[in-house]
Formats: sequence, structure tokens, C-alpha cells
Amino acid sequence: MPKRAILAIKIFLHLGLLAPFAYLLQISRNGTLVQNADPVNYITHFTGDWALYILLASLAITPLRRLSPQIAFLIRFRRLIGLYAFFYASLHLATYIFLFSGYDLPTALIALKNGQPGELVTQAKFVWPTIWDDIRKRRFIQVGFASWVILLSLACTSPAFIMRAMGGKNWQRLHRLVYVAAIAAVVHFWWLVKSGVRTPWKVTAVLILLLGARLAYTALKARSKPTPKLATQ
Repeated sequence: MPKRAILAIKIFLHLGLLAPFAYLLQISRNGTLVQNADPVNYITHFTGDWALYILLASLAITPLRRLSPQIAFLIRFRRLIGLYAFFYASLHLATYIFLFSGYDLPTALIALKNGQPGELVTQAKFVWPTIWDDIRKRRFIQVGFASWVILLSLACTSPAFIMRAMGGKNWQRLHRLVYVAAIAAVVHFWWLVKSGVRTPWKVTAVLILLLGARLAYTALKARSKPTPKLATQ
């Protein structure tokens, strides 16, 4: 595929993947968000949902490009999409830390503007016992945080020079953990919603389909390998 086409697709992807964030900023500025019954809860679910949607989209790249050599170029965009999944997952986590846990963000920002960055740490120390207590007691936070940590490790090792430093096989082993991150994210979703709510079933079905495609490809690849012949005496 021509470089201009690749560049055009990347620009389109950037615009499309930033659209949810732009929408969130827009409703924050025009006052629509504050009219919501629970703005913080809305932001939490909005960022979490988009993190999961985009993560599943990145996982779909591999089985899709195997359908035909003509769309093999899709693999070029997997890293970009995965990084946006981490971006929205980080917004999801930041919503919990800065808007839900009791962190006084306005005070911290005012202090930072006045040349007092230490207030950022002071506020963090203030809310840390609450956050740590939540991590210990709430299993949906544990599994959600585990998913974010995996995505963080994948984002940090995504540059090409790090892949070369790690070695291709080691890099691939690490990045296969993206499936663990996706499973953990879906479990986080199920444990987060109230009992009886079946909202996460759609993303669960998509994840099962993607995992099934991965397992089927692995099985077919193993069967297609020639059986080594025993050496004759």
C-alpha cells in the first residue's frame, strides 16, 4: 500500500479514536455533563467502555488481516489502536483517582498554578489510604487495575527500538498478555455492574469470538506442520 494511503488511514484513525475524548470535553464545557444525575459515574463508564471497545478492535486486527493477503496492511495500525486503548484505560483510572477517591483536584491545580507542586503529592497522600483500602476489598478494582498494568507494560514496550532490545520472541511473549488484559477488563466490567445487569454480554461475546479465532488459527497451524520423520537406523 502507498505511503500516502497509510498516512491518510492513520490520520483518519487518530481523528476517529480521539472523537470520544473530544465529545467528553465538549459536554464538559457546554454544561451538558453537569446536568447528568451522576457526572463522575458517567465519565467512569464512558472512558471504561471506550477503552474496552478499542482494545477489542486492536485484537480484531490479527484475525481480520489473516482473511486475505490484500488486507494484511491492517497490521500496521494495531499498535496505534492499542495505544489508544491504553489512553482511555488511563482516563478511566484517572477518573477514579482524581474524581472519585476524594482527591481535591481544584485545590491541587490552583496550588500548581501558584508554583506549589507539592500539593499534588499532599493530595495523593491524603487519598492513598482510601485507594489502598478499595484495592484490598473490591475485587473489580483489583482485576481492573491488573488489566491497566498489563496495558501499561505493553505501551511502554511498543516502540520498535525496545522490541529490538528485547528480542522478537520475548517481545511477542509479553504482548500476548494483551489477551489477559482483555479478559481481565471484561471481568472487571461484569463485577462492576449491579447484579442482574447483562450489559457486558456484547463485549463478552466479541472477546469469546476473538479468542476462538486465535485458538482455531493456532490449532490449524499446528496441524499443518509436517510431522518429523524418525531417523532410520
